[in-house]
Amino acid sequence: MTYKVGLLGLGTVGAGVAKIIQDPSGRHPLLPDIKIARVGVRSLNKQRDVAIDANIVTDDLESIVNDPEIDIVVEVIGGIEPAKSLILKAIANGKHVVTANKAVIARHGNEIFSESKQKGVYVMLEAAACGGIPVIQALKQSLGGNRITELTGIVNGTTNYILSRMYFEGADFGDTLAEAQKLGYAEADPTADVDGYDAADKMAILASLAFGDRVNLEDIYREGIRSITSADIGYAKELGFTIKLLGIARRAVGKEESDLEIRVHPTLIPIQHPLANIHGVTNAVRIEGDPVGEVVFSGPGAGSGATASAVVADIINVVAALKSVPNQINQLMGCSHEHYAKIAPIENTVTQFYARLLTHDKPGVIGDLGTAFGHHQVSLNAILQKNTVHDGLAEIVVVTQQVSELNFQQAIAAIRQLPTLHSIPTILRVL
Repeated sequence: MTYKVGLLGLGTVGAGVAKIIQDPSGRHPLLPDIKIARVGVRSLNKQRDVAIDANIVTDDLESIVNDPEIDIVVEVIGGIEPAKSLILKAIANGKHVVTANKAVIARHGNEIFSESKQKGVYVMLEAAACGGIPVIQALKQSLGGNRITELTGIVNGTTNYILSRMYFEGADFGDTLAEAQKLGYAEADPTADVDGYDAADKMAILASLAFGDRVNLEDIYREGIRSITSADIGYAKELGFTIKLLGIARRAVGKEESDLEIRVHPTLIPIQHPLANIHGVTNAVRIEGDPVGEVVFSGPGAGSGATASAVVADIINVVAALKSVPNQINQLMGCSHEHYAKIAPIENTVTQFYARLLTHDKPGVIGDLGTAFGHHQVSLNAILQKNTVHDGLAEIVVVTQQVSELNFQQAIAAIRQLPTLHSIPTILRVL
C-alpha cells in the first residue's frame, strides 16, 4: 500500500524532505511506500531547490488538508498562522500530522493534542526541537521506563554559535551577531534566538515529554544573551567556566514531586561538564533518569538536513504503525498528557550566581559588599577584584555558593543602594 503525503511548505526543510522521499535508495525500506502526492506553497513562482512535478503543486493550502486522498500532512511552513489552522483542519479530517513547528506546538499543543486524541490520529513533532537529535522519540519510547529527574540542554544553535565565537576569539556580542547573520545562522531579526524565545518553545515541548504533564509556555522563566560581554567570557574562563544559553527543567528542590523548575537563561558551566564543549551551531541535551543515569544527545539542531531527517523519520514511524496495527493508535508514539505541570516561580529556585560589579575605587568596598551579601544569607565562593578599569571605577566579580534566588535578589537590591556602587553590568546563574 502506498501512503500519500501532503507537504505544506517547500522551503529549506520542505525541499530536504522531498529530496529524501524521492531518493529512497539505501534508506529505510518503508520509504518506497511513501509518496508526495500534493505540495502546498505560498508562491507558485518562487524558484525551488528540488525537482517537483508542477502538476501537484498548489498555493491553495486548505485544499491539501481537505483532500480525502492524503494520509499524512507534513507542515513545514513555520509561523503560527496559517500553520495552526491547517494542522487542526487536517486533524479534523482524520489525517495524521508531522510538524517541525515548535512555536505552534509550544503555544497551542493543548488544543492540537486534545483534538488528535479525540480523532485517533498521530501528531509527530521530532523535528520541532533539536532538529537531527532524536531526543523526542527517546523521551517517548527508549527512556519510557525511567523517572526523569532533570533535562538540561543547549537547544538553540544561533546563540551557541555566538557564545562559542566570543569564547574562542574574545569577540564582542554585537560583532559576532552580525557575523552570524551574514552566515545565515541568525535571522535579520534575531529576537527569537538571542532573547531566548526559541529555546523556551523547545523546553516547553521537551519538559512536557520528560515529566509527563503539559507546560504553559508563559510559566517558563526566560532571559537572553544580549547582556553577555567579552569581559564576562574572560572572567568565566578565569574561574573555570564557559557561558552557554541553557534550558533547564528539573524537579523543584524541596517541593512536591509535581512541582517543576523550567527556565532558560545564560549560564556559567564548569569546563568539565558534558555540555561545556558543545560549540558552534551544535545542540545537545543531557537527561538524568532513574535507573539509566546520565544520557547525552548531541548533533545538528537545525538546517535542511537535520530537520528534514527528523521529519522523514516521523513519517516513517507513522507508516510503520499504520501497517502493523491498522486503525489503532500506538500509545508510545502519541502525546496523551492531560494535566498542566505546576511550575515553581524563579524566586523559589536555588542556584549559584555570578555578578560583575563596577564600584568607585575607595577603601571598604569589599567589606560593604560582604556585609550586604551576608545580611541576606548569601555566602561567596569566589571574589575577583581588578585594577581600576576606567573613570576611577574598579571591577569586582563574585561567585556565590548555592543560594535561594529570593535571598540573592534581596542582597542585590541592597547593594544597589550602596554609595560605593556604580553599576551591576551582569548577573548570571551558575550550573
